[in-house]
Amino acid sequence: MSYHVVGSPAVVREAMRRTDDFAPSNALTSVVPLTPAALRILSRARFALPPVLASASGEQHRAVRTLVGRFFTPAKVAAVGPRVKELARQRLAATAAALENGPVDLADSLARHVPPVIMAGLTGQDNPPLEVLKQWSRDSLELFWGWPDADRQLELARSAADFYAWLRAEVLASKGSQSLFGVLQEAGLSTAETCSLGYFLVIAGQETTSQLINTALYRGIEAGTRGRPDGRRWADLADADAARAHVRHVLATESSVHTWRRSALRDTVLDGAALPAGAEILLELSGRHPVDVAPTAYSLAFGHGLHRCLGAKLAELETVLVVQAAARALPALRLSGPEPAWLRLLSFQTPLSVTAERTSP
Repeated sequence: MSYHVVGSPAVVREAMRRTDDFAPSNALTSVVPLTPAALRILSRARFALPPVLASASGEQHRAVRTLVGRFFTPAKVAAVGPRVKELARQRLAATAAALENGPVDLADSLARHVPPVIMAGLTGQDNPPLEVLKQWSRDSLELFWGWPDADRQLELARSAADFYAWLRAEVLASKGSQSLFGVLQEAGLSTAETCSLGYFLVIAGQETTSQLINTALYRGIEAGTRGRPDGRRWADLADADAARAHVRHVLATESSVHTWRRSALRDTVLDGAALPAGAEILLELSGRHPVDVAPTAYSLAFGHGLHRCLGAKLAELETVLVVQAAARALPALRLSGPEPAWLRLLSFQTPLSVTAERTSP
């Protein structure tokens, strides 16, 4: 697939504002075409992703966005702060005990545990067991945003089919409830439409936030291990303002969701480049801001305009509170072992581990 890459933050915002010229119809399309064998696996599971939210536009998109947004209002997001802190405290107590015996992977012991619980509480939807949820999430991200070969596609398609079967059962069981899925069905969305929205909302609501926490922890501890030009130390992030500034810097420079796609609806021009109808556009949301980055540059990591992420404030809040709690509870940490492997997909990135150890007294 060939993309017209847009890096300038101003032009990215322009493209996202021009909804009559650029549509999100390709937002959830697999980067590489799926093989017939993989498609058969998905078909047997009745796997379908009709456009509803991230890949939709028009009046239905606005109506659905309004319904989903009610579960993530500023007041509801702010109210989960104490719960985030308590979950972080519990995980950090276990992490501190484990550190007595040597290095610990904070991605495994801390980052992955908090977002699923918070998301389930806000939406009223239960999660599968954590290990299963994380495997399904990673596999689906690779299937749609990675470059799997034919054999790997079969493995990922089986995982996606299992995920979809669980999701479909959850959607059907939610009819008549006040959960997110129940509310969507009450509003007239079909089972397939509710599953389509839920498929990536379940992933985005927890996996991408865990990925962001990974990067924020890694870069924060790295500052204390290797030093940073601004002189900030890991322990300094115990301060709320310092933690927030750190997380916003990560969002601006290497967010977990660093690109997103659009498709040209008609022949048009963007930043002087002539684009034919159907052109595939790759918008860089993170990592292209100037050195003297504006205080609001972090915001573009969550998109812009009609498709700005509804969970933006939630993801930032969770990440700030987890980083702050970790720096307060474990101020004497340094990275341990070799550089971690990174997940590198078209639109998602994160260190796969954040292995740290206590510094010597």
